[in-house]
Amino acid sequence: MNEHSIRLRPVVEEDLAMFRRFATEPGLIGLDWTGFKDPQEPARRYATDSYLGAESGRLMVQVVDEQAAAGFVSWALRDFGGPTKHWEIGIALLPEWRGHGIGWRAQAMLCDYLFTHTPVQRIQAGTHPENIAEQRSLVKAGFQLEGVVRACEFRDGRWCDGYLYSRLRNDPSPR
Repeated sequence: MNEHSIRLRPVVEEDLAMFRRFATEPGLIGLDWTGFKDPQEPARRYATDSYLGAESGRLMVQVVDEQAAAGFVSWALRDFGGPTKHWEIGIALLPEWRGHGIGWRAQAMLCDYLFTHTPVQRIQAGTHPENIAEQRSLVKAGFQLEGVVRACEFRDGRWCDGYLYSRLRNDPSPR
């Protein structure tokens, strides 16, 4: 496997075409497809804060040697009902970039970025029980499986379980 050099970078206007594709092409995002989304929403969000908001954001996963955007990582502020907040992260890669070791490295880089620039103690990520590749990716990125979240997502006409992973500030970075 060729290990591509990657970096995270801010979203630029040209990236909005990829976001529109994820919103309107069934199956492009894989198991996370939950139906058609407003294709103009990415432009509205970009005009608001360039996807670098105080409570959520996105960075592009750039394959350096190809000068290509492979996908994006995202984060959103969450809480468990109290004053303490944590980040929940996600990733979406274009199909041609999956299986190249990019996902786990991008997620590890995002965690390092968030721990460096924000005071949160916890970063969490969820995935589907059938998404073995993402489960392995999260573990390689320094996450630990916390357990099953029962009936947490409505997908394909039924309620589905999810797996919850976390990485804490004092957990070692795999990078």
